[in-house]
Amino acid sequence: MAKGKKTVHVDLANDRPGDDELLGLLLGRSGTLRAPALRSGSTFVVGYNADILAETLT
Repeated sequence: MAKGKKTVHVDLANDRPGDDELLGLLLGRSGTLRAPALRSGSTFVVGYNADILAETLT
């Protein structure tokens, strides 16, 4: 997950944060899902980071 210049990696299988923390990472100020948001296999990328998106899409 990219949030500004900050990148947050969340492992939902082994170290799942609480629902409130997870929603705080996924939702923007308006309460909608941050854009862009895409899923590739078991990876879910939320927010814009050119390096992460390129790595995920290749």
